[in-house]
Amino acid sequence: MTRIFTLLLLAATAVLACGVDVKVPACPSTTSFTFNTGIPAVDPSCPLTEFYYDASQTTNGDIWEYEVVEAFIYKGADDPQTYFEYEVNANNVTYNAFVYNPSRVRKEGAPFDHAFVMDPFGDGFEVDTRVNKKAQLWHTSSVIPLALFNGENPRGSTWRMNFFRTVTGPSTFPNQQLCGWKNTNAANFHITSAFGRVKFV
Repeated sequence: MTRIFTLLLLAATAVLACGVDVKVPACPSTTSFTFNTGIPAVDPSCPLTEFYYDASQTTNGDIWEYEVVEAFIYKGADDPQTYFEYEVNANNVTYNAFVYNPSRVRKEGAPFDHAFVMDPFGDGFEVDTRVNKKAQLWHTSSVIPLALFNGENPRGSTWRMNFFRTVTGPSTFPNQQLCGWKNTNAANFHITSAFGRVKFV
């Protein structure tokens, strides 16, 4: 099976320095990293997760209203106007959609839309989430097919990506603390100029 990479999204335990690019080796090798930056940078760190989700939500539901980890992925080096948004919650439920964001900042009044991948598991996606509340560990391993991006042979190419998580709980919902890898400097994940550069090697 052609894979983009195995993405390990962990409860943040370390700071990934701003401006660091990630190199992704060919399968079956994997790359993983952690991040712990509050967005906007009011709080320099992100709080521990409360593993908070709505158990009634299913694939492509509004899981982003609760606690999720997110990956925004674009094949190419430009600031994208269209990119893939992938989310997972602590209940192993996913959100899978291409985002149309021609303003590149989700500008008020500008077009902004989603095209959902309706059968992600039939399309070759995989996800495995393991939670250890006592140890404050949330481990998600996901596989996303490269064919989704017409990128079956990515070696040598640079892609734009960003990684986020939202934190909330029973006492703070619906308010959220936002955390990410590359800081958007706004309470908005959809600022594509902030996406990092990921090199396939």
